[in-house]
Amino acid sequence: MEQKKKIRLADIAKELGVSSVTISKALTDKEGVSDDLRKQIKQLAESMGYKTKKQNSIQTSTGKTGNIGIIIPSRFFSRDSSYYWYLFNFLSKELLSRSYYSIMELISDNDEKNLVLPRMISDNKIDGLIVLGQTNDDYLESISKQYKNFILLDFYSTKLDADSVSNDDYYCSYKLTNYVISQGHRKLQFVGNFEATTSICDRYMGFQKAMLENFLQTSFDEIIPDRDENGKRIEIPLHDDMPDAFICNCDETAAILINQLESKGIKVPQDVSVSGYDNYVSNDKLDIGLTTVYIHPEDIVKIAVDLIISKITGTSYIKGRHLVSGELIIRESVQKK
Repeated sequence: MEQKKKIRLADIAKELGVSSVTISKALTDKEGVSDDLRKQIKQLAESMGYKTKKQNSIQTSTGKTGNIGIIIPSRFFSRDSSYYWYLFNFLSKELLSRSYYSIMELISDNDEKNLVLPRMISDNKIDGLIVLGQTNDDYLESISKQYKNFILLDFYSTKLDADSVSNDDYYCSYKLTNYVISQGHRKLQFVGNFEATTSICDRYMGFQKAMLENFLQTSFDEIIPDRDENGKRIEIPLHDDMPDAFICNCDETAAILINQLESKGIKVPQDVSVSGYDNYVSNDKLDIGLTTVYIHPEDIVKIAVDLIISKITGTSYIKGRHLVSGELIIRESVQKK
């Protein structure tokens, strides 16, 4: 028997020719919708099979706000270039489809260092919290002492027992490096700061595994940094002795490196191959297609939203670290040697 399609806010909005925000306000009894339209929306939602009773009863009986907080360290965030701005948009849409609003707050380096909690927590504005982007363990521990309904997204903590959703960076980087080696490249260098994030650390370990299994020389001392230990970008140091290929920890770093190489007259991929990770480069920064790893944002966001809502509602869930795998995207930045 064919499974019945799950009805979303967007489906109801399409039928009535209004926005998903209007539908969400009506179904959660928030202001901004006329009584007649609210009644019409609720009747249509019920006829279409949209499930709201369970969530509404939980919110009414426990005084929930209907808001999910998303905090991002400011060093990782920019509307023009940040992968996290891109991921935040997917999060907002997915949360809205579940009748939750998202509230974003950027955490400055100074607030993180001084353990200043997000205002959304101290002001009781949220039901749950998603920490998006590597945050230091002291700050996470400070949050955990005062707030329990939070998860980590796109990283995990090696010291704090916190629920998290992250990419399977180790295995995906391993697959990517193996592909580059299969194209005849024997001298490879990894670009990224091993100590900056758990993601970069895992991507380097996958790179190292592929190198060792192919009996190729690799040394921790040969890692080329692209940022400092706090995640801030630095100029990528290049030497005269070029490798066959650079394995970059992310697409942003790959784009910066390719432009830096070309400014020195070194062509990609004719002279050297370059790969990235994330399948995300903003503002058309490259004239060449970048070989990379693509982990579908819809996949990681859906798991994260399922997880945080389960914590909020007291629904049973699998605790711990959740991994999402991805696929190789083969483009012209890696050329057969």
